[in-house]
Amino acid sequence: MIRTIIFDFGNVLAFFDHQRAIEKLRPYTTLAPAELMLILYGGELEVAYERGQISTERYFAIVKEDGRLTCDQSIFVDAFVNIFTENTAVTSLVPKLAERYRLLLASNTNEAHCTKFREQFAHVLSHMHHIVVSQEVGSRKPQRLYFEHCQRLANAEPGECLFIDDLPSNVHAAEAFGWQGIVLTPGVDLVKRLREYGIVVDS
Repeated sequence: MIRTIIFDFGNVLAFFDHQRAIEKLRPYTTLAPAELMLILYGGELEVAYERGQISTERYFAIVKEDGRLTCDQSIFVDAFVNIFTENTAVTSLVPKLAERYRLLLASNTNEAHCTKFREQFAHVLSHMHHIVVSQEVGSRKPQRLYFEHCQRLANAEPGECLFIDDLPSNVHAAEAFGWQGIVLTPGVDLVKRLREYGIVVDS
């Protein structure tokens, strides 16, 4: 029986689009958008930022130099964080599920994004019993250390935890840890999948 449901944030509770940030920053650099994208996302710099190993100030300083940015930090951060759109098909379920289940958020995220979505999605996150973000934990999914941290907050045995994430690699790692898992991709009927685990969705 499932007692605790653990939600990813990006592409689960909310969609994100890094391209929105790149477009806002284009006037402040001579680099091509694809080059700037590579500097900001997907490399060791982003990993270090998401693990909390560097501050927002340090991340911006490096990106500003490598990305040839002429804007100040406030303009950069404003562009960098305004990328989220609520996935109401999922967020509408959260208050109902919170009535019967323990809920956790489990997100690989950095300081700036975390600050933004805690404010933007306060109406959803207020139903979470715990918010576990990589930049505070010092590790990221799919690392076992990250799952161990979440497990300590779950108030349930591993087999009583259900993890919902958009990345198969994260879900497979969670299943290897002992959790149940759902890979949430476009076209997946989340309500149907939840009911397959015996979860009561309606209030």
